[in-house]
Amino acid sequence: MNLPSLRQLRYLVALSEARHFRKAAEAMGISQPSLSLQISNLEALLGVLLVERGRGPVTLTPEGREVLSRAARAVDEVQGIIDLTAALKTGLTGTIRLGTTPTIGPYLMPFVVERLHAGYPDLRLYIREVAPKDLRGELLAGSLDVILTQLPEGGADLTTKRLFREPLLLAMPDDHPLAACREVTEADLADLIVLSLGPDYAMQAQIAALCDQHGAVIARDYEGTSLDALRQMVGMGMGVAFLPRLYARSEIDSRSSNVVVRPFRRSTIMRSVGLVWRSASSAVMFERLSDVILDAAREHLRTGTSPVIFD
Repeated sequence: MNLPSLRQLRYLVALSEARHFRKAAEAMGISQPSLSLQISNLEALLGVLLVERGRGPVTLTPEGREVLSRAARAVDEVQGIIDLTAALKTGLTGTIRLGTTPTIGPYLMPFVVERLHAGYPDLRLYIREVAPKDLRGELLAGSLDVILTQLPEGGADLTTKRLFREPLLLAMPDDHPLAACREVTEADLADLIVLSLGPDYAMQAQIAALCDQHGAVIARDYEGTSLDALRQMVGMGMGVAFLPRLYARSEIDSRSSNVVVRPFRRSTIMRSVGLVWRSASSAVMFERLSDVILDAAREHLRTGTSPVIFD
């Protein structure tokens, strides 16, 4: 059986609204005979009479009313698809599944969500914290649409956009000798015991390389499971730690904490943060999301002695 065309369904809806063949034809931009022929073809296709033809306003048959209710829904759904795809091409709408690492998401996404809610009310953003070692796999498998993560990250099937480079600050107990300094240098790392996250985190490899280069000793027996755990171990005097500025700004209050952070001179020690998505996906939505994240980061990180470098 041949299926009714969307055009025929639209003509039936127009006829029910105008209740007159000539007025419905004018509304659809066609001639009255053409509209009448399309309605007749629809009736023949369905095998039922849809319209009572005679003098006066057009009246739908009982069968016609039943068909009309479904035709109107079908026309609305198709128009909804057209409207949705038009919006997707120009802005943020629909649903995005974003994965992020525990060292970035909790300290940046609240400011991003606030902006998205205000500027893009039709967007539904599902945020999930994922172990860094699993982020790439879930993105490639389609479980996530985009990931916010520490770079480098990527591959032939992925597109990466670096958003900013964030200083890593040196955290220490407030009675540590270096706490009296306003800034520290890489040379100050010599012989220090450095606490770090486990190997699942990109920061771990970066910090291990810094320790090896500058003579610090990484405490592999006391790897933290989170940035909070690192901060607490630092507070116990078990060593120093590298903490991202996002985290330090959010979680360390110098007036009440027994942990202080100090920037490196010239802010030479940094981590790169960016968005990664599948190259086969439409880039427009993720480019727009990048802009919103950048705006939030600029506002949140614009003050302080350690500059954030925006790309």
